[in-house]
Amino acid sequence: MAKDFDSMEDSNRSANPSIHEVSDPARRVFLLGGIGALAVGALSPWLAGRAFAAGRGPLLGFQPVPVSEADLVLVPEGYEAVPIAAWGEPVGVPGNMPAFRWDAGNSAADQAAQMGMHHDGIHYYPIDGSSKRGLLVMNHEYTDDGLLFPDGKSNWTAEKVAKAQTAHGVAVIEVELRDGRWEMVRPSKYARRYTARTPFKVSGPAAGHALLQTEADPDGRTVLGTLNNCGSGMTPWGTYLSAEENWAFYFDGPAERGADQRRWGLLRTGLSRWGEHDPRFDAGRHPNEFHRFGWIVEIDPFDSAAMPVKRTALGRGAKEGAWVATTRDGRAVAYSGEDARFEYIYKFVSRDRIAPGGARANATLLDHGTLYVARFDADGTGRWLPLVQGEGPLTADNGFADQGAVLVRSRQASDLLGATKMDRPEWIAIDQGGRTLYCTLTNNSRRGAPSRPGVDAANPRANNTMGHIIQWTEDKDFDATTFSWRHLLLAGDPDNERPEARGNIRGDSFACPDGLAMDTRGVLWIQTDITSDEKGRGEFQGLGNNQMLACDPATGEVRRFLTGPVGCEITGLTLTPDGSTMFVNIQHPGEPLTPREDNLEVPNLHSNPADPRKYSNWPDFRPDGRPRSATVAIRKLDGGPIGT
Repeated sequence: MAKDFDSMEDSNRSANPSIHEVSDPARRVFLLGGIGALAVGALSPWLAGRAFAAGRGPLLGFQPVPVSEADLVLVPEGYEAVPIAAWGEPVGVPGNMPAFRWDAGNSAADQAAQMGMHHDGIHYYPIDGSSKRGLLVMNHEYTDDGLLFPDGKSNWTAEKVAKAQTAHGVAVIEVELRDGRWEMVRPSKYARRYTARTPFKVSGPAAGHALLQTEADPDGRTVLGTLNNCGSGMTPWGTYLSAEENWAFYFDGPAERGADQRRWGLLRTGLSRWGEHDPRFDAGRHPNEFHRFGWIVEIDPFDSAAMPVKRTALGRGAKEGAWVATTRDGRAVAYSGEDARFEYIYKFVSRDRIAPGGARANATLLDHGTLYVARFDADGTGRWLPLVQGEGPLTADNGFADQGAVLVRSRQASDLLGATKMDRPEWIAIDQGGRTLYCTLTNNSRRGAPSRPGVDAANPRANNTMGHIIQWTEDKDFDATTFSWRHLLLAGDPDNERPEARGNIRGDSFACPDGLAMDTRGVLWIQTDITSDEKGRGEFQGLGNNQMLACDPATGEVRRFLTGPVGCEITGLTLTPDGSTMFVNIQHPGEPLTPREDNLEVPNLHSNPADPRKYSNWPDFRPDGRPRSATVAIRKLDGGPIGT
């Protein structure tokens, strides 16, 4: 999840051409010929898909729920959704289980043993193969200080910085199905938190690099903390991959920022105020600390003694997440995208095969291999361009003296290679059997604006407020360097006045696709993130609160499965092995109209009929309550698989 902050400058001002500048002129005319022509071209592949669909039963077996603006989680008839593990609940560390305080008076030490703020990516790890007992590992993306502290950012102190930092990161909790309800197991030997103050090992080609060395860590091999963790992946060897997304916004920059710092979106004054009491977040004083975030982090859920690792071979970026496929010969291929306007889609192909023996046997698997960036060509084909030092323009003369420099400066390397600038690539779902991948492109309000890139084949709408989902199939195997692609769908409402906002959805309308996952039955689950300030625009009227939908990729049918409470984002989903329980995260219920503005998310304003804005105190609904991010456990009342 990332906000499309219009007040922030775009960091990608590279001169590499967009597709529409180099593609065939006839193709270009088709793309620019209007949304009607575009919809026909995008949906024509469904004709082949329907023949496949006709030979099987319906994939989507539930009746869709209506659009909602209620402060509730709504699911189809025959289902239940029960909140668990809300922000501030103790995770279950033995001997350290501080209760949540409704006055926001918990200390930083308390918060370090509690669920963090703003749940995001999540995965279920069964204990002994069980669908009734396992571990949930989830990200905590960012904080709203108007909720975290009684007085927001007023009277800013080192203790407040410490509490905010411990509300970030990752949680590992144990859960169990008891008497038909999922509950946290507390205490648990597995329970723990990783925060912005936890030591992380650095591995891969950039470990120890001069760009990662600091006064506090002259070896450049141990980083304190992870932050702004967004999407997540589960590896075939049983570990958890967490992505550090909008880390750049936490740093204060120097008065005069260099070209590299501007390319990475370093602000003169960060959004967090951490630098006032934690000098490592002052990039003017400690410029290399800025390079030590933006990595994919690997965690072993079952080994609390193992130090988590930042895997530099996968490249640095404002990564949304990392999702792993497996080649026919058993190598890992990790896909990721940067959730920022005009950034790129990547994949990493491991050098070695996945070894039997789980996490320990594959402790260095993600340290060796090749990183690629995607180019989507206008003829429906694409190519993976290797980010390898010494190949093409990635030479010392261009600022890439070694592979570590390529990985630390992966954006600049991708600029030189001519990769395709995308409309905020977010989550990626993998169809392992079909070698097919899906990626949500949430939106890009600046495409086609003056001095900004125009439309191209892969990103075909100017002022793309609604977003779309792109699909590609790798040639022969996941390690291929070529692929074919098409649009799965263009989001939007057919009743919108502006043609570029109408979309071509067959079924229930939605906007701003974000979270994405494919289950074992082949259902593609889509989660949305329309921000509160976007909802105020006319073309978003009628879409209601954020939602989760199910798509049959073979037919293109979309059905709305869930709607969330006021102001929330629906994000992160995982299922038990038998498919009978789905865990989904409800992030930032009650998000204010201006994201991250202090003291807007305060108790009881949601119920003030004189205030035109709507607020939430889901899931507790206490008169003195605060809205809290939480996980919902969704079950079908008859015990059957979700979605049938």
